[in-house]
Amino acid sequence: MGSIARSASESFDVMIVGAGLSGINSAYRIQTELPGYSYTVLESRDAVGGTWDLFRYPGIRSDSDLHTFGFPWRPWTEHKAIAEGDAIRNYIRESAEEFGIDKKIRFGNKMLSADWSTEEQNWNILVDSNGEEKIYKARFIIFSTGYYDYNEPLKTTIPGIENFKGTRIHPQFWPEDLDYANKKIIIIGSGATAVTLLPILAQTAKHVTMLQRSPTYILSRPSVDPIGSFIRKIFPSWLASRLVRCKFLVLPFLFSQFCSAFPEAARRTLHKRMQAELPPSMSIDPDFNPRYYPWQQRLCVCPDGDFYESIRNGTSDVVTDTIKRVTDTGIETTGGKVIDADIIITATGLKMLLAGGATLSRDGTPLSLPSTFAWKSTMLSDVPNAALVIGYANASWTLGADAAAKLVTRLLKYMRKNNFSSAVPRVPDVDMRKQQLLDLNSTYVERAKGDLPSAGDRKPWLPRRNYFVDFWGAAYGDLTAGLEFSSAADDAASKKVI
Repeated sequence: MGSIARSASESFDVMIVGAGLSGINSAYRIQTELPGYSYTVLESRDAVGGTWDLFRYPGIRSDSDLHTFGFPWRPWTEHKAIAEGDAIRNYIRESAEEFGIDKKIRFGNKMLSADWSTEEQNWNILVDSNGEEKIYKARFIIFSTGYYDYNEPLKTTIPGIENFKGTRIHPQFWPEDLDYANKKIIIIGSGATAVTLLPILAQTAKHVTMLQRSPTYILSRPSVDPIGSFIRKIFPSWLASRLVRCKFLVLPFLFSQFCSAFPEAARRTLHKRMQAELPPSMSIDPDFNPRYYPWQQRLCVCPDGDFYESIRNGTSDVVTDTIKRVTDTGIETTGGKVIDADIIITATGLKMLLAGGATLSRDGTPLSLPSTFAWKSTMLSDVPNAALVIGYANASWTLGADAAAKLVTRLLKYMRKNNFSSAVPRVPDVDMRKQQLLDLNSTYVERAKGDLPSAGDRKPWLPRRNYFVDFWGAAYGDLTAGLEFSSAADDAASKKVI
């Protein structure tokens, strides 16, 4: 834990790390399901919101509908299903304030390390509290820290990028005072960030080019759902919000299942929709014809077809090629194209990071998260009393986060009822085939394979793929398979025998 002066430690039943969507949801579930339990939320930054407070690039918005991306216990009531960053940030903050969760948040507190003490049956947590090191104790930790590094983006090699004389920007660190009016802009990347940036920048820039190594599926959806608007007109608000949420739960799920079961048909369907959005003279080849099937990587959403509208207006274009070199005034591609630029935006992905980068250990022995398996996509093998909140690759992240929170509260109730002080997942003594925890082949996921826990090929180690199955399992499924329980009394007895 390091040599620091250890003042009297504060102790909690549950420590939640992170005050973003997942953290606020975890806090609500703890205080609602376990009202007698003490908890606090550690937040390294100075505001609620996590990703939605950190990212401030122009046009930032969700790529999931807010009816399922929002909290089930505080329904999203705005008409826009695809919402802007400001609206999401305010929604998270207001939700925390309405239920008193904001009073439990300790801002400027970054977890540095956590050591599980078998003797004490709790975690000893070292925290940087606004520049001062503090020790907290907690019986259970919930890591609601998201899945990427807030301080460092994904490193990528761009030949000659140091030659560029203009402005270079990574969206994760967007400068507030950037003036891009009447500028020539190149966005390197083809993911959700690039698809979001292009249409908003094209409104005032001279021209915007999205330079991609390979295409992605870009699906146009109305920002205001017409069916949801109709439901709100004929049903009372409490019922309408539930019906709209159900609609957004069921239809996207059926679509993702369709994509999985009939990949060629799904590809043709999306090709047809994308072709209809493009100018009549433009083919989907090569710039809009991905090499992979739908949902092998996340689909990109553009509300009201704004991405395609900027293409049709001629204020932006897409180039599919690799970079030969960056010059002082732009980029030369391997295909021989020269693209001039005043600004280059490297929307090349996120660096994955779990548990906020904190170092975990058990009785002073370091724990290696990449060597672990995920129990019900929530707890990690050989790591006692800790949950890692993981969402979905093919649905709203919050759905998976809530399934995890429900599972944790149910587990804590079970432990209380049976006087257990700890629960630790144990991998069975069989050859279990590893699977990816996040079922995507996106570049940032592929590059992080060696840094992530694994899923297994059998229950309860399977990856998270189906919200309805996970929700049922969290509420009613087996809580003991794959878990080893112990109590402080058991541990004391074993030490006495030894």
